[in-house]
Amino acid sequence: MKRLLITGGSSGIGLEAARRLARSGHQLTLFCRTAERAEQTEQQLLAAGATSSQLACIAVDLADLARVDRACRQLLDQGQPLDGLVLNAGQQRTGAAAPLFTPQGIEITFAVNQLAHQLIATRLLPLLQAGTQPRLVITASEVHNPASGGGRVGQPADLGDLAGLRAGAGFVMLDGSDRFDGDKAYKDSKLCNVLLGRELDRQLEGSMPVISWSPGLVIPRSSEGFFRFNRQNNPLGMALFALVARDLLRLTESVPTAGRLLADLATDAAFSSPGFSYWSNQLVRPGMHRFEATATSAAGADHELAAALWRLSEALIHSALA
Repeated sequence: MKRLLITGGSSGIGLEAARRLARSGHQLTLFCRTAERAEQTEQQLLAAGATSSQLACIAVDLADLARVDRACRQLLDQGQPLDGLVLNAGQQRTGAAAPLFTPQGIEITFAVNQLAHQLIATRLLPLLQAGTQPRLVITASEVHNPASGGGRVGQPADLGDLAGLRAGAGFVMLDGSDRFDGDKAYKDSKLCNVLLGRELDRQLEGSMPVISWSPGLVIPRSSEGFFRFNRQNNPLGMALFALVARDLLRLTESVPTAGRLLADLATDAAFSSPGFSYWSNQLVRPGMHRFEATATSAAGADHELAAALWRLSEALIHSALA
């Protein structure tokens, strides 16, 4: 039995992974966006066979760093070791005409997908290091790589010299551009997720598994979860995209399969080797994926960029919480 903390566990592949992990007897702490989502998630997991003693579903909006910090400090006060951190929550705002900012004035894609997860990892590292055979799993994406299929569509991931982040709260794009591109903001955040894994592994000196991974293109049939904003912002476009990618060309991965992969990454002995690794669920041909360890993009392997991203993010977190 492992004690795991999961973000993004109230919908999509995170919820599917939580179901599988709960049925296997693991104890789960889930950060959910609202109290209502926390209650709904708990009921869904209980209906799937979990027991109430296994679950702690906590309302923590990752878009608000103050709430994230408060929740982490409460867990530290409780002092219960963690055997795994599963940093899985994600937001994508493709098609948005303008950036959306958090209460701390930070562009929300970066805040939710990356900055909140760096804060969680930083605050809860003592609990993780006190756990049994601990590991850290970060959900990234192949779109971080401009050479991948999804990474080639539209503007590629490119953090530049992190001019936006260097400027502090209020930046629109990480590379310093003042023209918002929701698709690129998402790709950039996924590159940040890979770099977060690189830097954490460096700081931990290879003492535990640090896994960044790509689940492939997953489009839930429900309007909940990862594509919620995009469906609200462009319902016709998203419906057409889903029809073509998922149902006609069969380019997508199913939620059950991606959820199983995430659960395996968090607990299976096959992924217990210490050090950084990147795993990708790559499309081999329509309807078939292959899950394997692979190389990241060149930018995703840039240790100096990873260190700079960490350092500037820490400064922004400190400023936001001051």
